[in-house]
Amino acid sequence: MSSDNSFTFIPLGAIIQEFKVGGQNIVQGFPSSKQYKKYNTPYFGETIGRIANRVSNAKINDLNGKSYQLPVNNGPNSLHGGVMGWGKQEFKGPTSVQRNGKDAVFFKYLSKDGEEGYPGTVEVRVWYVQEKDQDNGVEKEVLHIEYEAELVGDKVAETAINMTNHSYFNISDGPTITGTEVTLITSKYQVVDSGGIPTGPIENYTGVNPNETFTLGEKEPDIDDCFVVNTDPATIPIDTRSLPLQKIASFFHPTTKIHLEISSTEPAFQFYTGKYIDVAAVDGLPARGARSGFCVEPSRYVNAINIPEYKAMMVLKKGELYGSKIVYRGWKA
Repeated sequence: MSSDNSFTFIPLGAIIQEFKVGGQNIVQGFPSSKQYKKYNTPYFGETIGRIANRVSNAKINDLNGKSYQLPVNNGPNSLHGGVMGWGKQEFKGPTSVQRNGKDAVFFKYLSKDGEEGYPGTVEVRVWYVQEKDQDNGVEKEVLHIEYEAELVGDKVAETAINMTNHSYFNISDGPTITGTEVTLITSKYQVVDSGGIPTGPIENYTGVNPNETFTLGEKEPDIDDCFVVNTDPATIPIDTRSLPLQKIASFFHPTTKIHLEISSTEPAFQFYTGKYIDVAAVDGLPARGARSGFCVEPSRYVNAINIPEYKAMMVLKKGELYGSKIVYRGWKA
């Protein structure tokens, strides 16, 4: 476990266990690794890989000149790296290191060839840099996340990577996200079928306008969709870290006065309002039900690995690095 009083991380899944703003923990989680292993079906705080989100029919159709069967764990599809994706694995760390001249918490994990059906051995690296910003007298808690993955060994020439963090945020003073004000950078999204697999078109999401605020009610809007920031797939590299950080989403709750901003170098993000959260009251912990948190998961396009014109953004070749950055910024004012 690593903590600077505002952020806490654990080796299991390099999970973000706590993110405190004004003394309030705004992420859902559990007090111990044992409880995460036993109860964390919603993926609270996990580092997701090898492929975040869904892979159609739980199968990579064409990689290294062959197909690969993945675990079926979401209807007919594979979700968040399979039954035992990276969020369920023990990372080495936390290690205190320097990253770009700043103090960082470092985790790494070696994902073996064949793990959850994925080809090639991959070394995964996660850096967390914690800072405090001052803006007009307001102190802001800032967490920089950097992901890196490298194909090691000689088993295959390429594999597929799409990492993200799966924290569930609740900036209200109650058990649900009701009353949270939301502003997204884009209204473009991947139209999906009933199983959450894109059908092809990128269209405007009804009721969402770029940079216009809307409010989350008790049940509506019910969102679990991939919003697209960069609609030109040909310009999306396997390592997005050299691209500008963009503020993709911001949140505010008028009761707590807590603000949250999320920025990323990634071309898309899944926004999920938590309809399916179902964690019973156990070990003295309160139950967490529908809409007890929302997720913003910066990533590549959903199922890109199986779409020829999108595929390159997810294919990691030997000698290359996969990379991405996410920044969380929270404050009370």
